[in-house]
Amino acid sequence: MTAPEGSEKMPERRQFLADLFRGAGAAAVGGLAWAGFLDGKKAYPTVLRPPGAVKEEKFLALCTKCGLCAEACPYKALVIAKPGDERPVGTPYFIMRENPCKMCRDIPCAVACPTGALDSSLMRDKDERGRDKLNINLAKIGLAVIDRETCIAYWGIQCDACYRVCPVIDKALTVERTANDRTGKHAILAPVVHSDHCTGCGACERACVTKKASIFVLPLHLALGESSDRYVRGWDEKDEQRIEDVSEETKTVTPRSEKSALEYLNKDGF
Repeated sequence: MTAPEGSEKMPERRQFLADLFRGAGAAAVGGLAWAGFLDGKKAYPTVLRPPGAVKEEKFLALCTKCGLCAEACPYKALVIAKPGDERPVGTPYFIMRENPCKMCRDIPCAVACPTGALDSSLMRDKDERGRDKLNINLAKIGLAVIDRETCIAYWGIQCDACYRVCPVIDKALTVERTANDRTGKHAILAPVVHSDHCTGCGACERACVTKKASIFVLPLHLALGESSDRYVRGWDEKDEQRIEDVSEETKTVTPRSEKSALEYLNKDGF
């Protein structure tokens, strides 16, 4: 029996298709790797860096993706970004809801950094004898922000989970008592974040009992507003000195600020 015409070409055709698919797979892998390399140069505004991280643009310029900071973390809290993580590839970051910073006193992640991308000098303080010492409480990973619409403590339900786990308790996080207007006889005991003490460690976000954390850490540039140089904090004398050299010229920011304060206050004849 003779073989059907063209049957000798079938193995060649199968080999050709196999080679084609292998080539496509290699191209895809190579594309991912190249995309990952490019991704590593891009700054993401919501990324939370280790303690002592310099500003993001400078951080990306200094970080060599060596991974020594993550290796030094005794709690494996630092994650090294991979392609597809929506973070600069090879750089360290926290996922606070899963494994927040444990606030190590010796700050091993920052000490291990060989390039200055993590600068331990930003967290140096003086002891009682005037000697330099590391102080993790000076870290500014980010700032905890509370969604009062979903925080059950603001609903009037007793919950202080975030407050109890705060390593800077009664400074970074306090609980404030207000009256429950709905019932008239119950108190609302709700958490309040204080930016001058919050380190952004994320312990509160991890402990939050709501399905999606109602308290969460954001980078400082997203969590904080920026006031004008002209405003004085609570009529504080030291803050008044800060504005002594401010120019008399004013700049219109909103339509409301086109007129002087007196004109605005007296618009209804008061």
